[in-house]
Amino acid sequence: MYWQEDDKKDDISTSEKVVDLHFKIDCKQIPTCHAWELSQALYQILPWIKDEPELGIHQIHGAASAHGWERPPDGELIYLSKRTRMQLRVPISRIDDASELVGKILDVAGHSVTVGKMTSKPIEPFSTLFARYIVASADMSEDDFLQWVVDDLASHRIQARKLLCGIGHEFDANGEKIETRSLMIADLDTYSSVALQEVGIGPHRHLGCGIFIHHKGIKAVAETEDKSHFTGS
Repeated sequence: MYWQEDDKKDDISTSEKVVDLHFKIDCKQIPTCHAWELSQALYQILPWIKDEPELGIHQIHGAASAHGWERPPDGELIYLSKRTRMQLRVPISRIDDASELVGKILDVAGHSVTVGKMTSKPIEPFSTLFARYIVASADMSEDDFLQWVVDDLASHRIQARKLLCGIGHEFDANGEKIETRSLMIADLDTYSSVALQEVGIGPHRHLGCGIFIHHKGIKAVAETEDKSHFTGS
């Protein structure tokens, strides 16, 4: 846990750089480990993504449980509902380019993903953000990890006051083992919230790492962790 009190800045409303795109998809199931396969399928249709290293490709997840997001163990399948969306975080200048995905069929680890209607959502300044995967060495202690995060954010003029680290998770990407931790950052001012969603933390944005999304709050996560649901996987 990292905790610091400070004054807040309120000088920004929504991002002028990036936007979240949500795509309806028709897919009944997908492997839990599919990050690399999803990125490769998207490269086939939108090759320009390779030239946008900070573009975010979210891994596809099933519906959230009552206590927070959960997923089956690695090696199993996630069963998807009609409400499931594929999400990309893209530069605003690339919205029209990304719309070329609509109507296409992706082959993700042997599973067909038919891409439907696209919806654009602005990046809003939520006070609490959560990243499921941040690349971090398994040898790094929690205190060292949190200090690294604070220092990285400071380089972008992002002030972090309240941080909560989840346990580590490892997934495979084309034979490479990616070590990650999940992270909650709370009590963000509007500038820091938007900036954090714009820049993220660490590498492998195309594998779903370092991408921050809105979360209900740090108190809820602490309660979830007590129930052994906050696993960061």
